[in-house]
Amino acid sequence: MGGYSVLMSVYPGEKPAYFEQSLESMIKQTVVTDDFVVVCDGPLTPELDAVLERYQQQYPGIFHIVRMESNMGIGSAANVGLQHCKNDLVAKMDTDDIAVPTRCEAQLKRFAECPELTVLGGYIEEFDEDPACPTSVRSVPLSNENIRKFARRRQPFNNMTVMYRREAVMQVGAYRNLRRAEDFDLYIRLLHAGYYCENMDQVLVRARVNSAAFARRGSVATLKGCVQSRWNSYKLGYASFLDVCVCVCGGIVMLLSNPAICKFIYKLFLRDKP
Repeated sequence: MGGYSVLMSVYPGEKPAYFEQSLESMIKQTVVTDDFVVVCDGPLTPELDAVLERYQQQYPGIFHIVRMESNMGIGSAANVGLQHCKNDLVAKMDTDDIAVPTRCEAQLKRFAECPELTVLGGYIEEFDEDPACPTSVRSVPLSNENIRKFARRRQPFNNMTVMYRREAVMQVGAYRNLRRAEDFDLYIRLLHAGYYCENMDQVLVRARVNSAAFARRGSVATLKGCVQSRWNSYKLGYASFLDVCVCVCGGIVMLLSNPAICKFIYKLFLRDKP
């Protein structure tokens, strides 16, 4: 198996305890990375800096901290991080989720088996506060063909599970700074360009999905990102106008609903039981 880079970005609003759990889950993978890039999206709190300093001291040849002067958003931070990743295979990870120990080993094995593979994700197991008590599972389409169909209306990957080829991402222009939709926008451009993608039929990450997460999903910023990313997909010729309308209507429903209703809709219609 070849080497891989881990790419994370952190901003001042993150909780240090969650951030440390996420870092620990990625540095303790059964196949350990030789290149862990963390982009600080603006000045951090002393507590977050202390977490980073501790890991950098413990793993001096692995952890690489990149600091941005101000908060530029997830897309811009990811682009900066990609410039510092030394491996072509890059594992994305969020700062409040927990990767299963064999996540990267499983993905590296699949990349070795399938040289044309460009993006590889998997399922997530969602929890509120205790990862030992999952509330739901978000499954995603597995085959390249089904991913392409699914992506016309919905996000075909669980972003925190994705491992991709850096070279392909750079070829399609990397991330564009769309708040809350930059990942979907990137995947559409990769799919439109003909890159081969898959998902694994196994849980790769335990994702923290609490009330604050559902509040973000029902926000104006999320709706704006949904509209812009879907419109971009339509302009590319990837999605139809009907696909755009269906997605935007769904976003409006979420915006007009309170977080409790959003949570109910997601759990009843868009998630599987654990």
